[in-house]
Amino acid sequence: MDNQAPLDPAPIDGAPIDPCMPDPSVVDVAEVVRLLGTDATLGLTPKDAAGRLAVDGPNELNVTATTPTWRKVLAQFQDPLIYLLLTATAVSLGAWAIEGTPGLPVDAIVIAAIVVLNAVLGFVQESKADNAVAALAGLTAASSTVLRGGELITVPSRSLVRGDLLALSEGDSVAADARLVSAKSLLVEEASLTGESGAVSKEARTLTEPAALGERRDMLFKGTAVSQGVGRAIVTGTGMHTEVGAIATMLESTVAHPTPLQSEISAIGRMLSRVVIAIAVVVMLTIVLVQGVSTPAGFVTVFLLGVSLAVAAVPEGLPAILSVILSIGVQRMARRNAVVKNLKSVETLGSASVICCDKTGTLTRNEMTIQRVLTASGRVDVTGVGYRPLGDVLHDGEPLTDPALLAEVQLVLGAGALANNARLTEHDGDWRIQGDPTEAAFLVAAGKLKGANVNMARFARVDEIPFTSDRKMMSTLHQERSDGSLRIFSKGAPDVLLRLCSKVQVGGVVVPLTDQLRRQALDDVQELTEQAYRTLGVAYSRGDETTGSLAEDDERDLIYAGVAGIIDPPRAAVKPAIAEAHRAGVRVVMITGDHPVTAARIASDLGLVEPGATALSGLELDRLDEDGMRAAVRTTSVFARVSPHHKLRIVDALQTNGDIVAMTGDGVNDAPALKSADIGVAMGITGTEVTREAAKMILLDDNFATIVAAVRAGRVILDNIKKFLRYLLSSNIGEVLTVFLGVIFAGALGLTGASSETVVLPLLVTQILWINLVTDSGPALAMGVDPEIDDVMARSPRGPGDRVIDGRMWVGILYTGLVMAVATLATIDLFLPGGLLPAGRDSLAVARTAGFTTLVFAQLFNTLNARSARSTAFHRLFANRWLWASLGLAVLLQLAVVELPLLQTAFGTASLDVWHWAICLGMASLVLWAEELRKVLVRALARR
Repeated sequence: MDNQAPLDPAPIDGAPIDPCMPDPSVVDVAEVVRLLGTDATLGLTPKDAAGRLAVDGPNELNVTATTPTWRKVLAQFQDPLIYLLLTATAVSLGAWAIEGTPGLPVDAIVIAAIVVLNAVLGFVQESKADNAVAALAGLTAASSTVLRGGELITVPSRSLVRGDLLALSEGDSVAADARLVSAKSLLVEEASLTGESGAVSKEARTLTEPAALGERRDMLFKGTAVSQGVGRAIVTGTGMHTEVGAIATMLESTVAHPTPLQSEISAIGRMLSRVVIAIAVVVMLTIVLVQGVSTPAGFVTVFLLGVSLAVAAVPEGLPAILSVILSIGVQRMARRNAVVKNLKSVETLGSASVICCDKTGTLTRNEMTIQRVLTASGRVDVTGVGYRPLGDVLHDGEPLTDPALLAEVQLVLGAGALANNARLTEHDGDWRIQGDPTEAAFLVAAGKLKGANVNMARFARVDEIPFTSDRKMMSTLHQERSDGSLRIFSKGAPDVLLRLCSKVQVGGVVVPLTDQLRRQALDDVQELTEQAYRTLGVAYSRGDETTGSLAEDDERDLIYAGVAGIIDPPRAAVKPAIAEAHRAGVRVVMITGDHPVTAARIASDLGLVEPGATALSGLELDRLDEDGMRAAVRTTSVFARVSPHHKLRIVDALQTNGDIVAMTGDGVNDAPALKSADIGVAMGITGTEVTREAAKMILLDDNFATIVAAVRAGRVILDNIKKFLRYLLSSNIGEVLTVFLGVIFAGALGLTGASSETVVLPLLVTQILWINLVTDSGPALAMGVDPEIDDVMARSPRGPGDRVIDGRMWVGILYTGLVMAVATLATIDLFLPGGLLPAGRDSLAVARTAGFTTLVFAQLFNTLNARSARSTAFHRLFANRWLWASLGLAVLLQLAVVELPLLQTAFGTASLDVWHWAICLGMASLVLWAEELRKVLVRALARR
């Protein structure tokens, strides 16, 4: 590991800081503390930390250098179609110079201006996408818990400095290299760094000689994760001066792979490019042959037309618009407490067919509340909900006064609050917890019972054996302040705890735990479980035989105190959210560590399953082979008493069955299942750093209803992508067909007879490019923020093999494009003499301008069509103010290009009177009415 620069702030003890610090794994902790100028108990002061951050810089790995603005601008011109336009500009300039045409080279100037404007629009769109993604990265920034000035605080991981004292517990990510000061049952996952599959045991004992990276038991490394236990460590290296930083310096830049949606759109773009270029070549050859082009000016005009047609017909802005729409949609989801870490995850989110979720904190409020306590002498009820320690302890509906029962309940609540790592704080009347909600429930209940807090104050903690998912219990060693005697307090799953108990507390005395008393205790647990309570048993013993530290062998011959019934009330929004998910064809599967009866009861109350449904337990899952597992997940929606590997098996079986799975989790052991799921969803409040890193989405409010809302939002985003694809492709095909059919039927339309031009075209080159500029970007982007038009939750999830643009959508696109072309050419014919329609009296310039305007308006009407493939365009017509703003701007620009003399010269237009404008508007609206007719037929067929 490289050494960082010497630290400017003076060390706490005044000793100089060694600028060339040796390998900290072979240096005694006291020497590491001295070298780093810190304190092994209090940590750095905030002032020292700020000074060191200024010297060493943020705790971040070097990222790819930001692309300079000039390169981003230049990149807008690096496109084959842009090369064609620039070539066309050069050819036009050359023809103008050779022929000595008077005046300015208008065509060349207009084409060049459109190229520049297109580049500006592309640059702005990409900048918006980059800014949106950067803002989302800020929402998921990692944090670490440190001691600074003796105060335990949470800081952004990027602000860690050498000398910081990290406080680590199960589920935390290690954000910097650090030397252990203390450790208790500490296991760390280092597979990301060393490749070892199992967790590594860590201890603070100094190594006697340098060791390989995977054998440095007294060191923690950036990028690893705590899977069990607690510890404190002094940061010895940050940023690039860490082991993972050393690896990062050797890595080459990786190429990001496009998402399936991006790949499909790129494929569409390539396919269109080939088709349209082929059509452009055919059009050019047709013009040359049909109209007998022989002059250089004629060939230049034909070439410019072919280039312009290809450029206008291919929506080269699709990737940029897609990124903008995805980023805007993801930011909207973030404002609704669903942070999607990567834009590509939105594709999967809208396709989720199964949501697997934990019960506690997701379906429920995560405000665990002790409502009942059962001991050897009876039962009491505890009133009050949430974390405010206000309520009463009642026996048979009256305040608890029975001495024996009172003593037992005080012991249960007091001991449960001592064997505890949660904290309960109050600020301006707002009560909050830090730590596990179930543990916090004991602190709250102890505050409601007179005497329980007094008992807690008698003891000082000495040691602990932390809770793990395998042990299902925890124990703490405490010393009584008055006489120095030791006590062990334990709490955990009642069945586990009772196996370690040999006695029971009855009033103020301790008696042997007979078979009858054991059955009574188990019956109490069953009673609470059947009433949907989570149960935690409490026991204690004297710790006189311990050596001042606690080991699992000391957890024996315990004295059973009683059991607490804890409930976590469901969130109010969950039941309707589950109903909404079912309506959308999305199954909801509960996977919990709770008792099967409790899980089934809560699931039934929430409408997740029918009343009377049962849960499948982890033990039952262990007896299933892979085929049995796949069959079980098809019909079972509640899994209880499961371990982390069960969650992974459930997810894998669902995916094997063809489901797209969203999986929620909060603990470090949930990380494998979250990573394996199609959409891993981490809890933002109770989730560990590891789960947030493994997940693709983070719930800032830990609420299941937010997941369903995010599925809806994901479907709306996909719908909006379809909208702008439907709009762009049909409009661009309309332009291609207008020119193609206009050239082929130029004589029948009256174009040939009305012109003395060498080459007669239905639309001029500059007009085609203008249409592409005015109608493509603004309305397409506005569709990206369109609200929900169709009921997206009334249809089944999108299958993994379903294409964004299917055959039915292509038929609709071609149909709309053809209607546009026919309406445009009919308008030109209507105003020209000698065509198919009644003879007109206008010049070619006026007729062409009318056709040009009709095509622009037809594309603007097409925005209303494209908002839904089935619903009428008049449904929620004015719901998108941005769309109407873009349409209004496009109309104003078209008025300007038709009526302003300067733009008339540039784009070959002529002024139109009111009659002309009315005809253009009416002909353009045929696109709307034709599509409305098609939708009526579609809806009629769907009803049948």
